[in-house]
Amino acid sequence: MLKPLSKEAIGQDFQNDLSVQDYSKKPTIEGVQLINLNLFVDDGGSLAEILRLDENGNMLILPEFKVRQSTFSQMLPSTIKAFHLHYNQEDVWFILPSSRLLIGLFDARKDSPTYQNTMRFVLGAGRAQALYIPRGVAHGLANLWSEPAHMIYFVNQHFDATQPDEHRLPWDKLGEDFWTIRKG
Repeated sequence: MLKPLSKEAIGQDFQNDLSVQDYSKKPTIEGVQLINLNLFVDDGGSLAEILRLDENGNMLILPEFKVRQSTFSQMLPSTIKAFHLHYNQEDVWFILPSSRLLIGLFDARKDSPTYQNTMRFVLGAGRAQALYIPRGVAHGLANLWSEPAHMIYFVNQHFDATQPDEHRLPWDKLGEDFWTIRKG
């Protein structure tokens, strides 16, 4: 039987630098939904169903969300697109499973129970997920890796260049290090 070690069994040169990664549940933002989708993989590739619409054009995974526009976006390596929020528009993002993007969100809604909460996570990376972002939640994304990344997103309003519902905040509003790969 193996005998467990203690901190004292580790050399003095390393003891003071030891830490344990935080695996606790991270804060969430009211209304944000990360929805797992099916990704079917076989020896010839993969298939993910992004959305189904009911007879009225509403998404089945979010029945109150009526798709008004769908957009494809490519992000080149080292690109950061952040932050912006909408007063009326809501977004549903789908990052292709073959891509990888770092997502950053913060709750800018002053009356929200999660006001100022932040969320930071990776989408894509071999998974099929949809991300619902309610109005008033600031959002952005970064491609920190070496390959272009691709996303498809759905919105509940048409884009109007004469009156855009796209309100920008500085990309480093949460600090420049928010958008860097965390080491360790």
